[in-house]
Formats: sequence, C-alpha cells, structure tokens
Amino acid sequence: MNEIPEASERIEMVPVGYVENDYLEPVYNEEVYNKVSKIALKKEFTEGLYRIEDFEKLYILFYFSKSKGYKLIHRRHYDGEISGVFASRSPYRPNGIGLTIVELLKVEGNVLHVKGLDAINGTHVLDIKPYIKETEQVDNETTD
Repeated sequence: MNEIPEASERIEMVPVGYVENDYLEPVYNEEVYNKVSKIALKKEFTEGLYRIEDFEKLYILFYFSKSKGYKLIHRRHYDGEISGVFASRSPYRPNGIGLTIVELLKVEGNVLHVKGLDAINGTHVLDIKPYIKETEQVDNETTD
C-alpha cells in the first residue's frame, strides 16, 4: 500500500515564462476573455514551443502571486452561489494555481500571443499544454 505524503511536504516549481498585458491588479472582469495577452517564455524553454501552432487552443497554468490566503467556502463570481473553493474558479486557493484555456493567435520566437488569458501582467506561467478537443471531450458533449 502506498503511503500518503505528509501535508507539510513542499513542491518547488520554476516559472517557464511570464504574462504581458495591461491588467495590473486582479479584478474580476469578463472583458479579459476578449483581450490579447502575450506569454513570454524564458529563452531556455523556447524549443519547447516546437509545433505549438498545431493547436488552436492551449491550457495555461499560472500562479496567483497576488492572491494571499484562501477561504474554503465563498460566493462564486460567475453565478453568485455559495460553494467550496474546489467548486469555483476563485484565485484564493490553497495552492494559488490558475488554469485557463486560451486561443493561440500567433507565435513570435519565445512569445505567444493569446486571447482570453485571465491573468495579470507579470504573472508567473507554470506550464502550457495543448487543448485537444478529441481527447478532452466528455461523452455526452457535442462538437462545434
């Protein structure tokens, strides 16, 4: 039987890049999903972008560096309902990790131009993964 790791165990991550846009403070704003942002990868990770243009959409995982603390129960922004933090997209989370699907517009060297990123300027990007519709689709979902 596998042992469960101690809750106090630490995990270290190194950002692969940073967000560049006009959003300076974390404010809930639906307009952000229509805006273009840049993700500037550190030069040493540029080769990892090889064939990223094969995908129209990407998952961006990032760190909520300005969100301090968390509440396990709160009111969700998108529908006003009370829920647990794991049933919401709140930036106030135990580990402060954000996840957004963005539209990839273009790639220039180590810079991705994306639409729909709900992260503020200077946000640490932890990882980038392709959104693959065929493998992500739930059985009863229809394709568009």
